[in-house]
Amino acid sequence: MNRQSDDQAQQSIFTKKEPHSWVIHIDGASRNNPGKSGAGIVMKKDGEVVSREGFYLGIKTNNQAEYYALLLSLFFVHRYAQPNDLIRIASDSELLVKQMAGTYKIKNEGLKPLFALAQSLLSAYTIKIMHVMREDNVEADAMANKGIDSKKAVPRTFMATLQKHGISL
Repeated sequence: MNRQSDDQAQQSIFTKKEPHSWVIHIDGASRNNPGKSGAGIVMKKDGEVVSREGFYLGIKTNNQAEYYALLLSLFFVHRYAQPNDLIRIASDSELLVKQMAGTYKIKNEGLKPLFALAQSLLSAYTIKIMHVMREDNVEADAMANKGIDSKKAVPRTFMATLQKHGISL
């Protein structure tokens, strides 16, 4: 091995990044179900909150809002996380968590394309989706309701991802 490649090997040992730990709380809200809806996301990296977002989704059911919250969280994972990072997504929607785990079937036709896109986005990372109680998800719930009240639009690049997969918001 020559001197240069020896130096490069040593440098790569010292510059290799340790994986970060992400916990992302998500929630979907729908007023009147279906009704005005929002998605809330609270992202923590290594225990520190790095983002709190609430987005307006238009008229959706509660289950659709939950799936859009998941899709938005995966969108942000792809933007900010590294492939070797440890990622956990926490949702208070038992339906969403069990459908994503394959325990529950997806009977609602409107959820099937959202499920398929979520599965596709999950494949690039090691992500665990876990169920939490409502009282452990209050911050994401507050952000979902803030999204409804503020009518904050989802990012354009997220809309483009949806459209690329034949999904309209």
